[in-house]
Amino acid sequence: MSGLSFPETEGCRKLLGLLENEDIMALCDTITNRLVQPEDRQDAIRAILVYSQSVEELLKRKKVHRDVIFKYLASQGVIIPPATEKHNLIQHAKDYWKKQLHLKLKETPEPVKTSENIRFSQQEKEDKTEKVDFRRLGEEFCHWFFELLNSQNPFLGPPRDEWGPQHFWHDVKLRFYYKTSEQNVIDYQGAEIVSLRLLSLVKEEHLFLSPNLDSRGLKCTSSPHGLVMVGVAGTVHRGTTCLGIFEQIFGLIRCPFVENTWKIKFINMKIIGEASLTPGTLMKPAITFEPSDLEAFYNVITFCGTSEVLHNVRQVNSGTGDQALRRK
Repeated sequence: MSGLSFPETEGCRKLLGLLENEDIMALCDTITNRLVQPEDRQDAIRAILVYSQSVEELLKRKKVHRDVIFKYLASQGVIIPPATEKHNLIQHAKDYWKKQLHLKLKETPEPVKTSENIRFSQQEKEDKTEKVDFRRLGEEFCHWFFELLNSQNPFLGPPRDEWGPQHFWHDVKLRFYYKTSEQNVIDYQGAEIVSLRLLSLVKEEHLFLSPNLDSRGLKCTSSPHGLVMVGVAGTVHRGTTCLGIFEQIFGLIRCPFVENTWKIKFINMKIIGEASLTPGTLMKPAITFEPSDLEAFYNVITFCGTSEVLHNVRQVNSGTGDQALRRK
């Protein structure tokens, strides 16, 4: 998976658009070790963005000429002396994209009553005090979430529904943990940024997430305050290749303005490449934590806030950085 943030990805896409076709194809061959055969220029650019480990690594490539970076920055209104050296231009570009990320976070709107949220077709109950079937809610949520997310993959035809920040609370937190050749982690916050990062998994990186919704792959619990925890495991695919497995923990909170409507408060996501798996693990993806771990997780969240306790779920969060899954 790409090591670029969303503003970096979109910025590099525009920057690469200034390169000649010959340089684009050569750059694609170098970054992918000739393992990807792009059909056209746009396909090559997508591959470059997906397989680049960092924005600095990409911009330091010889084919990304100093003049191209300068022209891109000028087009974005970043005025820099023409004699500026390439390594300084790269830093200016990184600073500009970092600023764009902060602006996105500040612009994220508050949730409103009319927003299109996650809905579950739960059976109406005469006794309003009857407990929610959280196992059923978890199953319905996972069906909805993964079908909607996977449908955004351009190789699967038109999307089944609209994806966007309306499905999340405005201060939602997302933590990605990747384990391939290295162990890495990266955090995102805000409905706009989180929804765009998840979207890029399927739309830009062409991944397909297949959840395992049997008793070993799906576990649910809830707190006395109404936070519902859903843990799910599954496999990660690109085309006909299985790249590895994933585990996700979702924190859901009911929207008080719309009946039977829930929004996502936080997501912890762990992806392990096939090469890093214990033999036999790939065939039966399962959650490696128990409901008691989820309970301990939300108990600490209640008092400390999610940003301070993401390590409380066993084996889910460790490492630093970001790393790409490779084709096998």
